[in-house]
Amino acid sequence: MLILITLFVLGFLLGLTGAGGAGVVIAVLTAAFGVPIHLALGTSLSAMTFTTLSGAVSHFREGNVRIRTGAAVGVFGAAGAFTGAKIAAMIPAADLHWFTGGMMLLSMALMYLRLYHPQSGPFAYVGTTELEGGSRFWLTAVPAGFVVGCLSGTFGIGATPFIQLVLLILFGLPLPVAIGTTMMVILPIAVFGGLGYLLEGNLDFTLFIQVVAGLMTGAYIGAKFTRRIPQKVLKVVMTIIPGIGALFRIMSVVP
Repeated sequence: MLILITLFVLGFLLGLTGAGGAGVVIAVLTAAFGVPIHLALGTSLSAMTFTTLSGAVSHFREGNVRIRTGAAVGVFGAAGAFTGAKIAAMIPAADLHWFTGGMMLLSMALMYLRLYHPQSGPFAYVGTTELEGGSRFWLTAVPAGFVVGCLSGTFGIGATPFIQLVLLILFGLPLPVAIGTTMMVILPIAVFGGLGYLLEGNLDFTLFIQVVAGLMTGAYIGAKFTRRIPQKVLKVVMTIIPGIGALFRIMSVVP
């Protein structure tokens, strides 16, 4: 019951800010509840299938999804995620803690740049022409999708800032469309990454149900309070969430 309540509170914060939060979920599961790192990675990544589905549908209805781009990057991202799950199984648990913590710190840095320095950081380099088809489209989608998927699969994270960077800079999508298309890209990554962890025996269905139930319920309620919270507060929370996850991750391995 405690783990369900904790995930509900975490889901509330994630719904409030619109953050993905997969890395934080992993950190809480490992540091607070002693879940083995590989099991936490597989469970959290699989749960993202459900926690991002509603967001993807909502963005699609608002016209903020490029189906062709999302499908192309997502399909090759799924292949990368499945491969990443296999790679993660070969990494010792102690090393994986440090690697995922480092990825979360990098994610926090990218989120900070996106929110506080959108005109001067890497998010400022948005393509001037949207990439919609042709050989260049596929030469971009194949490696870009595979790399972001592999990052997600190996480290169990949503890799949202990385996917957004790819869509903004390489495909030239406007920011609202990049955000919506990112949700679509994450879906196949979560499904096939989770499948990879399942085949490696790193998915606990009881824990999976608790994670999905807690996060989705909390996120649904938290989202209703988003407009009532000052934007400055939301920015701070969105920026520090990955940092908190990294801190938990480091605490779990430091004696």
